[in-house]
Amino acid sequence: MFEPFFNPRGVAIIGASRDPHKLGHGVVRNLVEYRYQGAIYPVNPVASEILGHTCYPSIADVPDPVDLGVIVVPVKIVADMLDQCGKRGIRYVIVVSGGFSETGPEGQAHEDALARVARKHNIRVVGPNCIGTIDTHTSVNTTFVVGMPQVGDIGFVSQSGAMCAAVIDWARGAGVGFSRIVSLGNQVDVNETEMLAAVAADPQSRVITAYIEGVADGRAFMQAAEEAARRKPVVVLKAGQGASGAKAVASHTGALAGSAEAYAAAFQRSGVLSASTMEELFDWARALAWQPLPQGKRVAVLTNAGGPAILAVDAIEAVGLQVASLTDETRAYLRPRLPAAASVENPVDVLAGSGPGTYAVALDALLSDPTVDSVIVIMAPNDWFLPASLAEVICEVAAVHHKPVLASIMGLASVDQALAILHQRRVPNFAFPERAPSALAAMLARRHWLDTPPEAPVELNDIDQDGASAAFKRGDLAALVASYGIRLPPSQLASSAGQAARLAGEIGYPVVLKLASPDITHKSDVGGVVLDLTDGDAVRAAFDRIVASALAAYPDAAIEGVLVQKMLAKGQEIIVGVRRDAQFGPLALVGQGGVDVELLRDVAMSIAPLSFSQAERMLDSTRAGVRLKGWRASPPADRSAVLDAMLRLAQVACDFPEIAELEINPLYVLPQGQGAFAVDLRGLIKRPDGGRPEPA
Repeated sequence: MFEPFFNPRGVAIIGASRDPHKLGHGVVRNLVEYRYQGAIYPVNPVASEILGHTCYPSIADVPDPVDLGVIVVPVKIVADMLDQCGKRGIRYVIVVSGGFSETGPEGQAHEDALARVARKHNIRVVGPNCIGTIDTHTSVNTTFVVGMPQVGDIGFVSQSGAMCAAVIDWARGAGVGFSRIVSLGNQVDVNETEMLAAVAADPQSRVITAYIEGVADGRAFMQAAEEAARRKPVVVLKAGQGASGAKAVASHTGALAGSAEAYAAAFQRSGVLSASTMEELFDWARALAWQPLPQGKRVAVLTNAGGPAILAVDAIEAVGLQVASLTDETRAYLRPRLPAAASVENPVDVLAGSGPGTYAVALDALLSDPTVDSVIVIMAPNDWFLPASLAEVICEVAAVHHKPVLASIMGLASVDQALAILHQRRVPNFAFPERAPSALAAMLARRHWLDTPPEAPVELNDIDQDGASAAFKRGDLAALVASYGIRLPPSQLASSAGQAARLAGEIGYPVVLKLASPDITHKSDVGGVVLDLTDGDAVRAAFDRIVASALAAYPDAAIEGVLVQKMLAKGQEIIVGVRRDAQFGPLALVGQGGVDVELLRDVAMSIAPLSFSQAERMLDSTRAGVRLKGWRASPPADRSAVLDAMLRLAQVACDFPEIAELEINPLYVLPQGQGAFAVDLRGLIKRPDGGRPEPA
């Protein structure tokens, strides 16, 4: 659909200039210098030719074939130039010009006008405020940036033009090839989701990388990303990870499940690998594009120096991989073939003084070992053989095995030739060995995601829909979750101390008293929870104490009364919550419950609704989930009841989009087979007028 952005038959450069210091000149220069084979049409009413190409006074005068326009003119006339492109029949346009929404209200007005013209003529627009597109395989370079990467197989999509420019320069210096590079700018039309799909469809792009600051439609992005990731690796660097979710939250879930967590959950669900730095982004991309995926987490290290090997081992363990335990056969094979003082344990240290031949023997043995899933080869700088000779050996041996090999020929000044050999033979090199394990971890994460078949959400057929709707309308969260089959302990709301004592007798001792106030989120902070009350006098005294303490802390708070609830014992506390994210919709959460949940942050999150396996993986990834299975003196708790509650609460959030936040904390989990109870509920409901969500 977007081929003219990368393989046009002809390009009109509107705003082309003879001045080599202007952007309009740079676009023409790059098309000419990098030997674009299509037609080049500079548009400039006062110039006759630019860089040997005839200039045309207006867009209407440009001859065929032309299917791509590049606009580089002042912001005030961009919309008019786009309109002229539409009248000429050009349906794909890159707007390089800046001065739009990034500059304020006046720029936003220009951007709105640009969008109207694009819709009028059905023009697909990249930009404005971007640097353009590159396709190294078709020799298209519509940017004004000096230089062009080598032909390669990494696609890069960026919402930042500056990041594109930096990547172009880095790629030239590092000798890393790219297939396509596109700068999206303000995304007045074409957005990151559409361009992700376009690069995924490119047969020359073996891996897709992206720098994004946000997405226009979270669910659409997830769908496109998953479709792309099923075909080839997708690695994203999300900027702005420190951005919080809602400024005011009514629950632990709201505080924990912010914007960064929502993106992480969305990436994980859709198979996107989330890098934390630009260096990591392209470290992973090279490894994913060039090497086979590992079958497991066992890594062997081959080195000629102890210090770098120790760094590699530390990094291997830090990212959750394992140092492989070599077989007796491998060690016995290596011992007579390595220097006497060499180590045949892992890391295998061939010692300073060993040459490429020794490396070859050891690397072949390690790759042949069934306990080894991948190998990191390290060479510290030396003066007795050339790094290029080792690079040749690494490539030759790696080529006959189907296991990933990552190199760390250390240094910079003396390794140019070695890097060229490694890159040509598709073996990634890392200047320092501690960078390599994170690439292996990303490769293994992709292996696991590909091996997990797509999962459909659980269908719940026992929901009381009428009861749920009625409960939601009256703001009764307890009745709402009960309608979805989530169990609650016997409880009643009391408006006086005497009524509390009477209700406690009906429910049965011991009981718990809890403050009921929409204005006080954390009841325990103001003495609003009293446990293990065993008689009427204790209940009456606790009622008066709770109300007095709450009003002392919040004199203007609305006190609805005190909840009298059956006291549960011998269980574990879990938090189960949901929060609606602006981009991705409902987000589910589970983890260690109680008052210290924000301090402990032992939680896992995922996009709702959930499949049973997704719920299991969430729960098992937390320490709370491990404890549920039985831990030291704690017997196993009813894990299946927790999973059931997770699935049901996630469905509540999907069925009622007005719910901004809803959590059960704690979900009190009894011993195995005895179930779990939603002991405390809190939440926020979105107002119809779009104002601040209100507690329910």
